[in-house]
Amino acid sequence: MHLSGAAYLLILIVAAMALILFLLHRTRLGPILHEQIPERSHRNLFLASVSFFITFVLVRLLVLSITHHVGPFGYVTMGGRHIHHLVWGILLLLVTGYAQLAEIGQQDTTLSLFADRLLALGYGIGAALTLDEFALWLNLDAMAYWSKQGRESIDAVVLFGAALAMGTWGAPLFRRLLWARREP
Repeated sequence: MHLSGAAYLLILIVAAMALILFLLHRTRLGPILHEQIPERSHRNLFLASVSFFITFVLVRLLVLSITHHVGPFGYVTMGGRHIHHLVWGILLLLVTGYAQLAEIGQQDTTLSLFADRLLALGYGIGAALTLDEFALWLNLDAMAYWSKQGRESIDAVVLFGAALAMGTWGAPLFRRLLWARREP
């Protein structure tokens, strides 16, 4: 049976998410993460950063293997039209955003904590899938992905990764500065 590149990517991402969630819920890693990053929002930023990084690396490797004809990978097509992975990223960002608006994963139950972590991982994955093709959606040209403008994708990923890291590690500072402004 021949699987498409998207199927392989989906399998890898689901396996990585399952492994991360297993480690967080069934090993000592979860409590350690909770102790070291006590605020839920910081943990979510950290998980989004981790899933962003893993997904970006996997997508880059998959696209390189497709373009160099290494392995059984191929592009996703429907009716002869190439479906870029930014489409799946946008859909995932829409789903995770809607779930956040619906306040899924906001309670203190085990199931809610699991959903919260799953949404953080999903957000990082969706952002990586979308930003990997930044040059494509900026220029609306599929060939931009491999041109000089393709560098814009890398720049966008680096900038977004830096923003996630700043949010993860700088959140206590930002929160303290914000509260200092509000105090009379």
